[in-house]
Amino acid sequence: MRKLIEGFRQFQRDYYSCHEHLFQRLARGQQPVALFITCSDSRIDPCLLTGTEPGELFTIRNAGNLVPRYNHLSGSEAATIEYAIRVLKIREIIVCGHSHCGAMGGLLHPEQLEELPAVEAWLEHAKPPGRRVEDAWAQLSDEEDRMNAAVRQNVLVQLENLRTHPCVAEGCERGELTLYGWIYQFECGKVYAYDPQQGDFLPLEKGAARTSETARQ
Repeated sequence: MRKLIEGFRQFQRDYYSCHEHLFQRLARGQQPVALFITCSDSRIDPCLLTGTEPGELFTIRNAGNLVPRYNHLSGSEAATIEYAIRVLKIREIIVCGHSHCGAMGGLLHPEQLEELPAVEAWLEHAKPPGRRVEDAWAQLSDEEDRMNAAVRQNVLVQLENLRTHPCVAEGCERGELTLYGWIYQFECGKVYAYDPQQGDFLPLEKGAARTSETARQ
């Protein structure tokens, strides 16, 4: 706690004092440029990764960067998505997975979840509907390759889950909303984005950013 309190004091002294005008403007409302859906993992910092300031990213963070499929009992993720699109008029949504994801490790090794029933139930949202979750990595023996495959598959599953939300489907159909799938490899500072034409994740700096939803338009 001492570290956090000192950090807050440093924020007030060094950052807020130099950006007071920004926070005064934010008090009048927000106009974020994108909805960023990523993992709760402490190693992920969306604003640091994207070079954004307070007020520029609307975020959803949870274990495994999951988006439950829409239903009448949908909870906080659905509410946040709906508010982002219908109220804040956000036109871009990014689902960002990451390397060494503990949630994906749970999918690979379900025996580790025996004492984590809430986590086990939550990870059902990472499984492709109608398919065995193991299909994506059944032929892989290397643990790192299996993890990478799980992370990639999960981002694509969450993009499909996003499209079950009425406001997302409507926005994509009207050409007012674009979905992106990213993977952040934090140990080397790289981001890979899904390219539907290649059917693979390619380095973001090469311009691979659009999902299959955009490619269909």
